[in-house]
Order: sequence, then structure tokens, then C-alpha cells
Amino acid sequence: MATLNQIKRIVARAKVRIGRGGKRGKTAGRGTKGQNARAGRKKRPEWRDIIKKLPKRRGYGKNRGRSVVGSRPDAIVISLERIAAAFETGSEVSPKTLAEKGMAHARKSIPIKIVAPTDGADLSKKFTVSGCGVSASARSLIEKAGGAVV
Repeated sequence: MATLNQIKRIVARAKVRIGRGGKRGKTAGRGTKGQNARAGRKKRPEWRDIIKKLPKRRGYGKNRGRSVVGSRPDAIVISLERIAAAFETGSEVSPKTLAEKGMAHARKSIPIKIVAPTDGADLSKKFTVSGCGVSASARSLIEKAGGAVV
């Protein structure tokens, strides 16, 4: 018994030539006049024209990078100067202790980043930092003072 993929066409399909009389009559279902009624009708895609007018790779939306997460909150930036003023030597700096001192939110979902002071002053106190982001310059200042970043 033959299956569908083995069946051969015996008679060729009838070619349908539009616009040459037949049952469709005068305009052959093309409507009347205009670009659509002509032979070889091609319409430029309107969307292409709209897209080409948009500025390239600017702003948010479809042009925004795939790796960017829009819902992620910005980090709370805290200077080493503020930490040195609020904490004693040898204390541990973490999101929990920063929240107790009123320098950060108690919520864990908001990241914290510790940065070096802008005037380039050295750090005299020793800290142990854990659970916070630390800039490279702040890390070097903490380690130079004898502290550690965990």
C-alpha cells in the first residue's frame, strides 16, 4: 500500500494566471486602478520607512542592551570618610551594621558600594568589610590600613 509521501502527481496542476479574463472578470479581483492593480505590483514596506527614521541605539526600549536589568535598584554609594567617622577601629562593616548606623536601608535587596574619598586622603582606621561592593581604590586603602575585604 502506498503512503502519502510515495504518491506521484499524474497530471500537472493547472496554472492560475490572474488578470486575464476568466471567472473573475474585468479587474480579476484586483480592485480598480492604482499601484495594486498593475502588473508586478510591489509596495514598499511602510514599517521600514518608519524604522529608518528612528535614531540608532539611543535610549531605552528595543534599543536597550539585553544584559541591562531595568528593575535592578541602583547601589547606595557610601564614602570611606563617612564610614571612618561612624565606626570605631577594628569594627565590621556590613549592610546590617550600616543600617543600624542609619547609612543604608535595612532591605537586603538594595546593594551597597563603598568608594574611596574624592580628596585622596589615607584611611587611618582598620575595618573588616563584608557583604558590600567595594571599589578598587577603596579596597587598596582598606588593605593599606590593615583591614580586610571579605
